[in-house]
Amino acid sequence: MDQVNNYADDRLVRGCVYCNGPEETRDHVPSKCLLEPPYPPNLPVVGCCDTCNQNFSKDEQYFVCLIESVLCGSTDPDKIGRPSVAKIMRKSPALRARIENSRTEVNGQVAFVAENERINNVMLKLARGHAAFELSQCCRTEPDHFWCGPLHRLSQEAQDGFNAVHFQHIFGEIGSRNLQRLLVMQMTFPTGTDEKQNVGMLVNDWVDVQDDQYRYIAIDDMGYFIIRIVIGEYFACEVAWGV
Repeated sequence: MDQVNNYADDRLVRGCVYCNGPEETRDHVPSKCLLEPPYPPNLPVVGCCDTCNQNFSKDEQYFVCLIESVLCGSTDPDKIGRPSVAKIMRKSPALRARIENSRTEVNGQVAFVAENERINNVMLKLARGHAAFELSQCCRTEPDHFWCGPLHRLSQEAQDGFNAVHFQHIFGEIGSRNLQRLLVMQMTFPTGTDEKQNVGMLVNDWVDVQDDQYRYIAIDDMGYFIIRIVIGEYFACEVAWGV
């Protein structure tokens, strides 16, 4: 993916972006377990503490294994679509057993009862990482809005709105990566007469980290911050502060 240098005030994001502890290591956002090798170059990284790094790692492994089990209807590594996740399943029989024990049937179809707290933990972690990296904003407080779930469960209208680009009203943090990613687009509107009016618009588009595997959009506008994420074109999340 394209890397953009950050020219915002470096004092805005310091310490662990998740808990405000000491910056002891660097964390990829998204984590590599959410992607497939060969990994994209220039993956975003943020500062974090060792404790957060280790704790999130366990939840992320659970999350990716659960998602793949749902998609293929089995915890059998030989049936898992993603090679990296199949490898985790083979190396972690306890994790596989934990997910298998949550298996059930709903209307004759295989389903898995998710550990929602662990899933929410992963998605909120990702949202905070993107806010820090793209928007130069530390969003360590509880969000004002949080939703996650399969994208296809939204109505078509809701999916269209979720997947849409964002038309920027005012600038976010000056020098942030997000501000530098904005595109200028000229749109033509009818005026009520035979003439048409051309209007310049600032467009904030999605960032594709890896095709069909991970994409996100980070929004800093009108005093609110919104992060939207889609994983595997299946699982989606929206987190917002200040709305």
